[in-house]
Amino acid sequence: MSIGSITNFRFGWNSLYSISRLSLLQDWELILRKRGVMRKIFTALFTIFVLQCSAHAADKIRIGFPGLVVPFVSLPLGAKRGFFQEEGLQPEFIQMLPTVGMAALLSGGIDYWTTIGNLVVTGAIRGASIKIVACYVPGNPLFLISRPEFKSVQELKGKAIGVSAFGNALETIARLIFKHFGVDPDKEIKFLVPGGVEARFASMKQGLTAATVVNPPFDFLGKKMGFVVLARSQELFNYPSSGLVATTKTIREKPDEVKRVIKAGIRANHYIRQNREGTIQFMGEWMKIDKEMAAATYESASKAFNEDGAIPEDGLRVILEEAKKLAKVNREVFLSEVEDLSILKEAQKELGIAGK
Repeated sequence: MSIGSITNFRFGWNSLYSISRLSLLQDWELILRKRGVMRKIFTALFTIFVLQCSAHAADKIRIGFPGLVVPFVSLPLGAKRGFFQEEGLQPEFIQMLPTVGMAALLSGGIDYWTTIGNLVVTGAIRGASIKIVACYVPGNPLFLISRPEFKSVQELKGKAIGVSAFGNALETIARLIFKHFGVDPDKEIKFLVPGGVEARFASMKQGLTAATVVNPPFDFLGKKMGFVVLARSQELFNYPSSGLVATTKTIREKPDEVKRVIKAGIRANHYIRQNREGTIQFMGEWMKIDKEMAAATYESASKAFNEDGAIPEDGLRVILEEAKKLAKVNREVFLSEVEDLSILKEAQKELGIAGK
């Protein structure tokens, strides 16, 4: 073998070595790139997995409410806007009659009830293990609406007033309105029960009754029919209508959950007061009314929603006195027997709200 041939052999080996080394480096670069891609894919999949686990880990709760009317819009709106989800809660809303709702709450069929009124307070002072823990509508937005010939509440003395049922919130608030204006509802007013809103309006048209009490948006519809609004209860006095009621067992065993529900409701109320268009849209969907009626409902009721979840002491005392009469209780009843403010105060603190 010549030296030249040896030299050529060495050159060929070096070239082959260089090519092999370059190929190996390229392979490693490809592997590293693939590893980078795989790392990104793994990270993305892991993130999705964590989010799905978080969603599945949300605490499921059942909330009862009596009807698709404006005082009870806070919590469903809170679910729609994601406030419950941000608190790690997955709510289910169940519409039921108040008596059924109370029974379901006490038996564990639902976790929370949303009506504050005689039924809840009467049950509490009779020994039921329930407490009001928050209030979202401290002044029930009800309207005393009459035929156009009446110009003031005092002019209704001696007249018949239509209500949907004896002893319910409509009659109770009607009585409070008359008392506020110096009219004795027991001696100077006659209450009749024509039925639902349409029947009560028909009764007014026929001259059988002079006035009635309605929720929004029926004040709007009444005005379109030629009736006039004589008084707005929320502007006259506090009478808490919706909030959060829980059993003492839930308050004792799940205080963090209770606090998260309270916070979701308070945040929903902030949204209602600050976001007109979004609230109108939701009211239309949830209450099953058109945009015109939803807008009228918002204008009539938006200021009735509080911003701190506080339970008005004066309004609760009014309900308490009524409940004592219904329950035939003569002893002194303390507010602490029907409400528990401890968790509300914690929720307010976490939200940066100065509690009242």
